[in-house]
Amino acid sequence: MKSLQPIMRVFRYLRFFKKEIALNLVFNLLHVFFNLFSFVLIIPFAELLFGLTPVADTCPELGWDQHSLTQWALWHLYQYRESLGLWRCLLIVAGGYLTCSLLSNLFRYLGMHYLSPIRNGIIERLRNDIYHKITILPVSFFTTGRRGDIMSRMSNDLVDVEWSVVCTLQSLIKDPINIIVFCATLIYISPLLFLLFLAILPLTVFLIARVGQSLKKSSARGQQRLGDLFATLEESIDGFRAIKAFNREAEQTRHFGEINRQYSRTMVRVASRRELSGPLSEVLGTLGLVAILIVGGWFVISGRLQSSVFIFFVIIFARLIPPVQSIVKSYSSLQKGSASAARFFNILDADETIIEAPDAVVIDRFERAIEYRNVSFGYEGADGVAVPVLRNINLNIERGRTVAVVGPSGAGKTTLVDLLPRFYDCTEGEILVDGLPLRRANINSLRALMGIVTQSCILFNDTVANNIAFGQSCYSMDEVRRAARIAGADEFISALPEGYQTVIGDRGITLSGGQRQRLSIARAVLRNPPILILDEATSALDSESEHAVHEALESLMRGRTSIVIAHRLSTIAKADEIVVLKNGEIVERGTHSELAISGGTYSKLLEMQSFN
Repeated sequence: MKSLQPIMRVFRYLRFFKKEIALNLVFNLLHVFFNLFSFVLIIPFAELLFGLTPVADTCPELGWDQHSLTQWALWHLYQYRESLGLWRCLLIVAGGYLTCSLLSNLFRYLGMHYLSPIRNGIIERLRNDIYHKITILPVSFFTTGRRGDIMSRMSNDLVDVEWSVVCTLQSLIKDPINIIVFCATLIYISPLLFLLFLAILPLTVFLIARVGQSLKKSSARGQQRLGDLFATLEESIDGFRAIKAFNREAEQTRHFGEINRQYSRTMVRVASRRELSGPLSEVLGTLGLVAILIVGGWFVISGRLQSSVFIFFVIIFARLIPPVQSIVKSYSSLQKGSASAARFFNILDADETIIEAPDAVVIDRFERAIEYRNVSFGYEGADGVAVPVLRNINLNIERGRTVAVVGPSGAGKTTLVDLLPRFYDCTEGEILVDGLPLRRANINSLRALMGIVTQSCILFNDTVANNIAFGQSCYSMDEVRRAARIAGADEFISALPEGYQTVIGDRGITLSGGQRQRLSIARAVLRNPPILILDEATSALDSESEHAVHEALESLMRGRTSIVIAHRLSTIAKADEIVVLKNGEIVERGTHSELAISGGTYSKLLEMQSFN
């Protein structure tokens, strides 16, 4: 049962659907009752019609054993046949059978009708929980995981779980009722024949369990390879320009084909194991039926069992096989679904390393300064060894000042600013805003103080206006236009086919790099934050676009506390202070004019860029 723990966690969501479960249970009980009662009507009448059993001259005493009850029912049927006539009795029984069949199927439909909201409701809640978890996980979770694999877990793994839930819920509620009622009927008819069936059951359970364990292992491997397939596809779509530029189409195609081939082979093994459970249970069920026919036939020949009762037993036993097969099939489905459930529960169980304090303080203004006090940071590498990124950072940023952070690639510049909105938490030391440690601050209120403009613009397949407002309905169109004018974006927006209502495509693909960057700046302007973080906001732009964006940034930075990460040193000459990072440590600090003549790291960077 340990292998089924992940999928069993899914069924905890059943507590939200108590009403639907109760109705499904009631309707399935009624379905089984009328299904069984239809055979109870036909078998005695057929026996009487063909004269298979003689009828007593006087009414037998009613008893609850199988023989007494059968004789009592036959005597009354005989009386009805004599008083109403054979054809009228036949019509009455046929009508009763039809009524039972209609009611049985009606209740079967109603049972399935109330199963649908349970199944879809569970998957809906799972999707919501996973999406919510993704939105609150730290940035480090996405830097170590592949986006394609995460998308595979939210799509294909959930589909597997959904089908597992469908099969299991049907078997969990309806099939046990069928099995209990049919088994009780078989025990009532002939306990000895039923014991024969039980003798075969342990072998069936053992064989199906072995098949299920193998299925789970293959399913887990298949889902992992499907995640690799999605990740490769997503990387290829993002990097299609590089693939074409370096003539790597054939190589990428071969790489994708190899992963696809491995996935297909794994899924063939999954399918062969999954399909094995059905024929296996069919063969074992047939084996049981043959044994019952032989032993039961001997009982009839020896006079220990009535022929009609034996026929009734065989029919009910045959009706018992499908629900048993369904449970066997659902067990295999559970094994496959459990492998998929384990993958997305890895997301739900992921540690929220950025945890808000229970008594977190809401910050509604920034008045004095930001202080980095003996801050160090490192992350865990793939081999489990800690990789240091920042060491003993001490930095004070007063309100209204602009501080630039420069240094060679890998120096830790982006990590330094990512610690401020708590995308990560420092491993040593602390950061304070107006004297309040970040770990004691309410995270949403802290981030509300900041506007962030990065090198890679985060835009959505929506209108220009909605991208600037970023889903906030509290902003009017006049406010959106004013923010766009400050960012130098109003002119090109007005020239678009539908102006501010133009849909800009996935990630703003219909716009140029400079236009996308100015929309990001307009978004920050609209938010009107007291603290501004610019992470190489112009490094990927051409000279003309950089000039336009730089003017927009100067408008945005006016009167704000700004932290600027700059690759092009020409953009930070007016900063109040420049901090130079190297190997995670502050090696220089001062103004542009001071550092330019210092002969240190900054002046060497300046020389390499031929800055005058």
